[in-house]
Amino acid sequence: MSNPLDTDAGSELFASYEAELKLVQADLNQKLDQISELSGEPRKSAIRLAERTLDEANELLGQMRIEKQNIPSATRSKANQRFRNFESDVDGQKRKLKAMSDDRKALFGNRYSDNPNHDQQLEQRQQLLSGTERLDRSSQRLRESQRIAHETEGIGRDTLADLQLQRETIQHTRMNMLESEGYVDRSVKTLRGMARRMATNRIITIAIITVLVLLIIAVIYSKFH
Repeated sequence: MSNPLDTDAGSELFASYEAELKLVQADLNQKLDQISELSGEPRKSAIRLAERTLDEANELLGQMRIEKQNIPSATRSKANQRFRNFESDVDGQKRKLKAMSDDRKALFGNRYSDNPNHDQQLEQRQQLLSGTERLDRSSQRLRESQRIAHETEGIGRDTLADLQLQRETIQHTRMNMLESEGYVDRSVKTLRGMARRMATNRIITIAIITVLVLLIIAVIYSKFH
């Protein structure tokens, strides 16, 4: 089996896949042990379950193959060694499962015969079962893809709703700014009007004072002449 898990810095995700793969391998080993004790339809059912588990192990290996590239080069060699060990283990389990699948006598029980025609029928039946199993796996992947598509569509709708809300907020802010600019313009006009009135009042005041001064001068002049 593979080396014990030792999590290096930057390899948490790789380590999580590694731990999950160990559980899948243990489950696959248990299924392989059960297959050796079965025959006929129960054996075929057990083989199909083991094949699904093997597919899961291969998928985890694929994830580990990608993730180990993100591990720092200083610690990547240890991860590479563990990965090779896991890959070798899974390959051994795959060969063992294939050998069990090719054991026709155990697979078909008392119905097995050395008759060539019967062998051909059994081979066709086995191919049909294998095709059905592949179709089931494809259907499961299709359902998973549909689920992801629905989730993506939901996320898209939420994003559009957020963008619409942000657009309304921006428009509301723009309207507030335009309204504020209107207030500022009116205030400027009011201040200018007040300034003009003040200037007019000042001119009137100066004119009145000038007239009064002239009248006073005229009165004084008239008294002395």
